Amino acid sequence: MKKTTTKIAVITAAIAGATLFFAAKTVPIKSKKAADEAGLKLPTGFSASIVADNLGQARHIAITNSGDIYVKLARVKNGKGILMLHDKNGDGKADDITGFGDYGGTGMIIKNGYLYASSNENVYRYKLDNRQHVINGTKPEEIVKGLINRHEHETKSVTLDNEGNIYVNIGAYSNSCQEHDRQKGSMGMQPCPILDSAGGIWQFKADKLNQTYGDGTRYATGLRNVVGLDWNQQDNQLFVMQHGRDQLHDIFPDLYTVQQSAVLPAECLYAIKKGDNAGWPYLYYDPMQKKKIMMPEYGGDGKKEAAVNAITPAIAFPGHLAPDGLLFYTGNKFPARYKNGAFIAFHGSWNRAPEPQAGYFVVFVPFENGKPATDKWEVFADNFAGSADKAQSGRADHRPCGLAQGPDGSLYVSDDSKGTIYKISYNGK
Repeated sequence: MKKTTTKIAVITAAIAGATLFFAAKTVPIKSKKAADEAGLKLPTGFSASIVADNLGQARHIAITNSGDIYVKLARVKNGKGILMLHDKNGDGKADDITGFGDYGGTGMIIKNGYLYASSNENVYRYKLDNRQHVINGTKPEEIVKGLINRHEHETKSVTLDNEGNIYVNIGAYSNSCQEHDRQKGSMGMQPCPILDSAGGIWQFKADKLNQTYGDGTRYATGLRNVVGLDWNQQDNQLFVMQHGRDQLHDIFPDLYTVQQSAVLPAECLYAIKKGDNAGWPYLYYDPMQKKKIMMPEYGGDGKKEAAVNAITPAIAFPGHLAPDGLLFYTGNKFPARYKNGAFIAFHGSWNRAPEPQAGYFVVFVPFENGKPATDKWEVFADNFAGSADKAQSGRADHRPCGLAQGPDGSLYVSDDSKGTIYKISYNGK
């Protein structure tokens, strides 16, 4: 009887801890209105419109100085992997859609007169004219080639600094660097060989052609997978959103309950400097204990603190929400509190059972002097899933992925489920 009572107490504590975590870290939008014409729930004064729909798996996006939209497709559609959306009549809808690029992928950004785009192995750039349109007939230059692709966490997201460098995520093709991936009781490899060529951020020159691993620098390591990353202009630093590991209970059922596995570990926003180590696969961040905990594959028990010298997250979010987009807002259209703050697009979970699935929203974190102003975050744009029931069951209609800022200060969001592009505007005082 004592053993059963103890187990029930652990489960109850896990659920209570998860509930407290959401309550402590999430700031609800007090004035959130009903879903607008685009189906989104936004703070008062904001509205959303649908610019385009049914484009394919729309991943990251980039906006020109005239408001045209480049969309990177995860998979080629009708022979094109990049779409260009143009509004000919000014009604807010894309009525002229063209395409180019015969490769799928995720990464995309406009910088210094070029459109940068990535496949799952290479990074390319296209020369732009003064309207930031790809010059007709221009073939892309290959900036980086031969990056590892093992068909797990294979996307190569990119961003650039102000010194002529490009940063590329190379995700780890593993959950936790086990000898037998995702197998019950299998222990971690020591040292983890994956970190030689993946599981981190690599830095290359933005204007040098045909670079390979040997031309780049492993800028940061210990990052399982990063899809959302951006350069913070306020403090001139790289920030990334990491996808945390999965299946703590499935692999180590004696150490973790299903409820604990549903909320651990945190999805983390990291401020990155050259040489930083975020600790994967040797540790994870527990947001309830507020500690870096040793992975069970490396001798952890859910309580033992990690010995690896690793950086601490700038802010932590609930587990398994899948952050796929990160954008620092530098415009002046939104109220002043949004200036230099971080928007994060959460694609949504698949493995939070028996807890409800969660995510499928865009959140906002206010920043001051290049750092989060608080450890609290707020849901900014919600109802991409279509309803609470669809979100909780994981049957979301739309899944936010990419973020971009328009020339008028609006926020654009891509959806890689049905290929919808949303434009969020502020019309309040």
